[in-house]
Amino acid sequence: MIAGTNDIQQRLLILAPIGRDATAAAQLLEAAGITCVTCRNLDDLCDKLTEGAGAALIAEEAFIRESCNRLNKWVSGQPPWSDFPFIILTSQQTSSFAHAHRLRLLESLGNVSLLERPFGTVTLVSTTKSALRARGRQYQVQDHLLDRERWTAQLEDLVRERTQQLEEKNKELRAEITERKQAEAALQQAQKMELIGQMTGGVAHDFNNLLTGVLGNLELASRRTENDKIRRYLAGATQAAQRGAKLTAQLLAFSRTQRLQTEPTDLNALVSGMGDLLFRTIGSTVRIETLLQKGLWSAMIDGSQIELVILNLAINARDAMPGGGRLTITTSNAGRAEPNRPPELPADDYVVVSVSDTGLGMTEEVQKKAFEPFFTTKAVGSGTGLGLSQVYGIAKQTGGAVRIDSRLGTGTTVAVYLPRALSLPAHNKADEEAVTAVPTGHATILVADDDRDVRELLVSCLDSLGYSVLAASSGPVAIEMIEKNSSIELLMVDIAMPEMNGIEVARVVAAKRPDLPIVYMTGYTGSSKLDGVERQRLMKKPFTVAELTKQVEEALTASNSTQVSKVVPIRSASRG
Repeated sequence: MIAGTNDIQQRLLILAPIGRDATAAAQLLEAAGITCVTCRNLDDLCDKLTEGAGAALIAEEAFIRESCNRLNKWVSGQPPWSDFPFIILTSQQTSSFAHAHRLRLLESLGNVSLLERPFGTVTLVSTTKSALRARGRQYQVQDHLLDRERWTAQLEDLVRERTQQLEEKNKELRAEITERKQAEAALQQAQKMELIGQMTGGVAHDFNNLLTGVLGNLELASRRTENDKIRRYLAGATQAAQRGAKLTAQLLAFSRTQRLQTEPTDLNALVSGMGDLLFRTIGSTVRIETLLQKGLWSAMIDGSQIELVILNLAINARDAMPGGGRLTITTSNAGRAEPNRPPELPADDYVVVSVSDTGLGMTEEVQKKAFEPFFTTKAVGSGTGLGLSQVYGIAKQTGGAVRIDSRLGTGTTVAVYLPRALSLPAHNKADEEAVTAVPTGHATILVADDDRDVRELLVSCLDSLGYSVLAASSGPVAIEMIEKNSSIELLMVDIAMPEMNGIEVARVVAAKRPDLPIVYMTGYTGSSKLDGVERQRLMKKPFTVAELTKQVEEALTASNSTQVSKVVPIRSASRG
């Protein structure tokens, strides 16, 4: 309540237009400590009521001489908490007209106390103070109501603020739940693909052992026959076996157990260099476009495997556009803040190659199963269902991921995220002079493989090449033979063997014969077993006789070169 307001609210307004009644009443009441303000007429009274007052003392005759409309309007316009007290001075001798007017006055003013003249001073003072006290309580009610409204407003503001905070928290919670569901779905998918990958890797290993025996014996048989008809039969069988070898290679790519030779690579140059291959493969019904980002980061990839990824995606895109369309290959940089990065990828820098088509598109159900091996929507005989699974496996093994965006009737975009290389691509060394392996003649080679068919094939092939061949069916047997036979010049050992695997055998042999070269053989290149294995000494099953010959000759030639280089410094020192 502002200063001075209380004085105004407790003052008494006096209106007595005849004689000295107003002055006399004011003197009596002020002597009793009541603040009095004398009014000239009803309009003046209404003005002072608007300013504020505690009560009004009015002589009855004031209402007869003037219109009461303005006063009645002020009374009816009071707020709900207000019931302004009026003290009306009346006379004992009144006409019927005055009596009727008094009744209307009582009805219109509402809170009216009648004080009949003549009256005593005590009566006037007590009546006035009583009216002022009642008015004071009304002002207290007003203050309480104002406080309540103020607190109500503050409470409403607080409720709105808390409601907004709850809405924001609920929004964050919904976003976290959605993100968690996506992460859980991605984890379940990754675990599912991992289990399938382990299964397919094991199957591929067994098939590679079988195909090694099949392809090797077919090649030996074709070399030893002059019958053209039999050669045609053997060629048909070889082609079928090679298709089987291609399928196992795709299974190994999906299971991420093939050995990649990653190096910093210019992805723009790789895509540009595939132009002729893509045109010949895709055909003229599909328009091929490339959108290569300037300043593209180097990617840490195996170039040949990523070429296979792009080729598989391009073939799938072509098949999705039976009536022709547009195929677009795009490269781009994806920084740590990339919003569309697959959820399983950590926050890092990636290089993206995307293949888009304007074809039929995929449903959500098809997108969920797209990377599963042998899943295909193509007609029977039109595809193996291993193309996208191979893309998935290569991307995962490289350290990246794959994202599919597709809509029915609009087309599909497959984006492959590949890790960014920290160094620039190396210069092309294709023009450097190659080292030619020199046949070593008759050397003694030990073959260690638990698979009898593969072991017998290797013995036959190496024997036909003029080598002296020994065979061991297990790792311990091979170690024992090397200890007893110092004439062995090369060990060929299978990595996946019972009792002792090839890596364990090689460690024991290296401790006893550090100069003995070793060629590793495998049909299942699991990364955990290949730590420390030199790439140039790894021969993947199935292999041809030509590949076998090259591996053996290179291993023996490198061993001989190493032995010669050890002698040269000694000879030079003796000259000094």
